[in-house]
Amino acid sequence: MEVRLVQGDITRQHVDAVVNAANSTLLGGGGVDGAIHRRGGPAILAACRELRAGHLGGGLPTGHAVATTAGDLPARWVIHTVGPVYSEREDRTPLLASCYTESLRVAGGLGARSVAFPAVSTGVYRWPLEHAAQVAVRAVRESSTTVGEVRFVLFDAQAFAAFERAAAGPGTSRPDL
Repeated sequence: MEVRLVQGDITRQHVDAVVNAANSTLLGGGGVDGAIHRRGGPAILAACRELRAGHLGGGLPTGHAVATTAGDLPARWVIHTVGPVYSEREDRTPLLASCYTESLRVAGGLGARSVAFPAVSTGVYRWPLEHAAQVAVRAVRESSTTVGEVRFVLFDAQAFAAFERAAAGPGTSRPDL
């Protein structure tokens, strides 16, 4: 699997699947979630409402992932995952890692060959960026998947630099993994 780092707008990535850092309601929000819903158009919200009317009536649990149409995005699917809120009292690292592995599992099941990820939980969920980057890179590297390309699409230079440092960690000779 090829893993790349990109600084930019995740809603403009030409990939098979874009991962949405969603909230459990799946009905839109701020940050990446709001951007994906705005640019993707009403088809994404309609698909999320269908999921909520069906087997996800109680919402999507933290660390899980589910796919919908990508609407007007230059992708085929949006994979929604709910990241954990950071806690100093409780180690929720396995839930954050699960966001990445479950999203890749869903992507593989769809037949997706390329997936774009944001930095899950680093916005309003307050996960420290350096640690989130390490968890994300490790989870993707250790995942067994049929996905051929993973892009970490980082919104700003600070996030890009944190993921670059995580990617250059032990066992990696290049920042792009």
